[in-house]
Amino acid sequence: MNIQMFNGWYFLMLFICIGSVVGLYFLLRKRSPKTQKIVLFCILLFGLILHFLKCFIPPYSLDADRLYRDIFFINICGANIALFPFFFLIKNDRAKDYMFYIGVLSGLISILYPMEPMAKVNQSAEWLDILRFYFHHTMLWAVPLLMVIFKLHKLSWRRVLYVPTYLLGVMLFIIANQVLQSELGLIPLRNDDFFNINYKNSSMIWGPSGAIGDFLAIFCPAFFKYVPVGEYAGEAKFWPWFWLIFPAYILITPVAFLISLIFDYKNFLNDMKNLKQKFEVVILKKQPINEFGYREVSQKTTDKTIAKVLHTHKNYIE
Repeated sequence: MNIQMFNGWYFLMLFICIGSVVGLYFLLRKRSPKTQKIVLFCILLFGLILHFLKCFIPPYSLDADRLYRDIFFINICGANIALFPFFFLIKNDRAKDYMFYIGVLSGLISILYPMEPMAKVNQSAEWLDILRFYFHHTMLWAVPLLMVIFKLHKLSWRRVLYVPTYLLGVMLFIIANQVLQSELGLIPLRNDDFFNINYKNSSMIWGPSGAIGDFLAIFCPAFFKYVPVGEYAGEAKFWPWFWLIFPAYILITPVAFLISLIFDYKNFLNDMKNLKQKFEVVILKKQPINEFGYREVSQKTTDKTIAKVLHTHKNYIE
């Protein structure tokens, strides 16, 4: 096994992942909602259990330092593996929206650009971990997608602003995991490694890394890029977590909005129609009142009103 971008192994694993999801769709599409919920939840639950079972397979079983570091939920995909089973069960539409948008985006990107498997020096010796990687990251996009397709959850374009909000909340969950690791002595305690953004995949909470990090940093205000007070005031240092606030809202909100239109375009059109009507009422109220006690309106507005009345009552008029 040697997975590299666009080689045979790459396309084989991609075919297996997508084919499995398509097969699961056809298997469940005529089942009852209760059965669909049970199956999807069991997949999420198995993913959570598998996260801990990886301590029995290489490379984690052979490297205690890496095991203690990675067995916690220290990045977005790891945190989602921990939280998705609970988000799936609770009656919270915003949490399920987060599952869908972030799960689909992060999961699909991970299998389309599988950095972790490609970085392995000896893939044939760690093939079990590669299979685990593909299962986890396929699960993250497959379950939320099927949840929406089977109408177990309904998306709304009105809630897209909560997606980056929940993402930032999950980032705090990741920070809590890493601080707990450090305080327990499972990872280096309060030394340079803890804040080293290249020491582990922490989803760039502690600062930008690589080309993607440089791109995200464009949307970060300069205030969050420097030490504000104290002995090191003015030195370049991204504020942990805070530096991601503006990039999260600026980039994720429009992407989530565009995706929401695929599933919720009717409500969006109705809302825009109602907004237009309210706007017209506001404009009309601002028109001056003539000598007869009526508001003056333009000829165009009058013609539109007459046309609307004629169209609405055409059967009666005939």
